[in-house]
Amino acid sequence: MILTKNSSICLDTKAISDTGVIEGYASVFGVVDSYSEVVEPGAFVDSLVKSQRTGRRVKMLYQHDPSQVIGVWDDLAEDSKGLWVKGRLLIDRVPKAAEVHGLLQEKALDGLSIGYRTIEAKPKDGKPGVLSLLKLDLIENSIVTFAANERARVEVVKSMLTGGTMPTVREFQETLRELGFSKSKAAALASACAPHLRGEPEVEADPMMAFLEMLRSAPIEDLTGEP
Repeated sequence: MILTKNSSICLDTKAISDTGVIEGYASVFGVVDSYSEVVEPGAFVDSLVKSQRTGRRVKMLYQHDPSQVIGVWDDLAEDSKGLWVKGRLLIDRVPKAAEVHGLLQEKALDGLSIGYRTIEAKPKDGKPGVLSLLKLDLIENSIVTFAANERARVEVVKSMLTGGTMPTVREFQETLRELGFSKSKAAALASACAPHLRGEPEVEADPMMAFLEMLRSAPIEDLTGEP
């Protein structure tokens, strides 16, 4: 079974050339993600060595779709930060690659994500409920719509809503700000959710489901912005 995991670092437009060359970190070490997992240093070493020895190339996909190969990865290496990758979007040969290249340059896309099989993992020392990923078989790196921080925002908010007592409007707005939403977007979301939050009149709809449905359906540009 191939699993996926997003990098916590967005691609910088400076790392995307006009010729289609891109580089960045497909995975970052030491970061506990929204699945309560953390990739540890050394996790990719064996897989990278095996790929070089056998000639098996790590695929460059779009949105983890095996039918959408959009380029090639020319260089992959571990450093102290994580898994660094450099590759080429085949913008002159693959129409989807040219489309992705344009979206990356305009910052409409900015995420990298790995597709892998877990070879070795164990509970994280000193962190109950967190799993350390020690050895991974790297299959592909994808260009994706959302970086890990966006997914984590939804997961953290979901956790807050299912944790027990519903927050007040003020508490909810402050939490959204802590998660990285701009002041105006946090205020707009809190206002829209006011009927479902503590201290407001009861409503028939399940408050958690109503909020999550609204969050899922809202365009990402409506949920983020400059402070």
